[in-house]
Amino acid sequence: MKAFNKIFSVVAIAVILLFVVVNIILAADRTNGSRQYRVEISRLVHEIETNGSADISECVYVTNIERYGEKFYITDSDYVIREINGELYRFDYNTNGYSDKTQLTGIVNAVLGVMAILIITVLLYIKFAILMPFERLSGIPYELSKGNLAAPIKETKSRFFGKFLWGINILRENIEQQKQRELEMQKEKKTLLLSLSHDIKTPLSAIKLYSAALSKNLYSDAEKQHKIAENINEKAEEIEGYVSQIITASREDFFSFEVNMGEFYLSELVEKIVGYYKEKLALIKTDFIIGKYKNCLLSGDLSRSVEVMQNIMENALKYGDGRRVELIFPEDDECVQIAIMNGGCTLEKDDLTHIFKSFWRGANAGNIGGNGLGLYICRQLMRKMNGEIFAKIDNDIITVTTVFARA
Repeated sequence: MKAFNKIFSVVAIAVILLFVVVNIILAADRTNGSRQYRVEISRLVHEIETNGSADISECVYVTNIERYGEKFYITDSDYVIREINGELYRFDYNTNGYSDKTQLTGIVNAVLGVMAILIITVLLYIKFAILMPFERLSGIPYELSKGNLAAPIKETKSRFFGKFLWGINILRENIEQQKQRELEMQKEKKTLLLSLSHDIKTPLSAIKLYSAALSKNLYSDAEKQHKIAENINEKAEEIEGYVSQIITASREDFFSFEVNMGEFYLSELVEKIVGYYKEKLALIKTDFIIGKYKNCLLSGDLSRSVEVMQNIMENALKYGDGRRVELIFPEDDECVQIAIMNGGCTLEKDDLTHIFKSFWRGANAGNIGGNGLGLYICRQLMRKMNGEIFAKIDNDIITVTTVFARA
């Protein structure tokens, strides 16, 4: 806002200086114009000296010429007395020429005034309608980043920020809901872990008791010792079951895979993906080939479908050779297939069965950043939308295919 105030001050000063300079120029031109009557009088004096008379029909300033006598003159005109051939002549003139200059000055100042008012009005409109509301919004992302989700964002009918505020408010509510779901899930997991931990204590105590008895040779009978060993093994398997539950709970899905089922056209999905990646791939000099397809109506969630395709595209860019990425559409009468194909795949075929598991990363990942969740999320979302996803490898080319249900 301070920078805008400086700009506003500079514009105001520039407008004032423009007024001053233009009026000075007009005033100077007017001063020169006001002396034109002398030029006319000098010309007429020369004509009288030469011809004995002069024609004033084309004169702008001089209105009358006569020999100067002792009579009393009643006139509003200014006059000049000149001696010509020994006689005095009176030259009457007026300054009507000034009116044109004055009128021009007024018009110029009026135009400049309208322009100044327009410029200042636009600047003030930008300040009050755009900059000030935006300044009030500048702290919202920071508050959201701190987790301050309680206070709702005041909506406005501003044509510039109405939809933006609505979107921010929806984002705030979604973050708040996700935070609440996460807290509830953490609570459930904590309760489960505490319960399992408590359940583990019983077989663990039994194992310790059996171990102590064996170490002290309390069971000398071989058959009894064998029975105790079986009991220890049974309790160990029970503990193993509890540990398995703990591992499952710790690896359990902590993402929100909610989808809003609806209908959308295949072209909508393709346009969004192409619109996002066409320029990006052009910058890194990767060919982006779009195959032919027949537009049709799909069943699912458009935003979630875009998320799935973006995850697959990002994997193609991270693990491919960077030469080209193809978006193809295998024919299928019962459903719609969309496949993303790229070269440079170093993944083993035996690993294909694992790529859709959570937190799994292949040996080809190397130092490439990632958490092994991208394709796992894709499969969960596709199944939520009554679809499927699979992959195949042919030499060094990997093709990841999504299958959508027709609407």
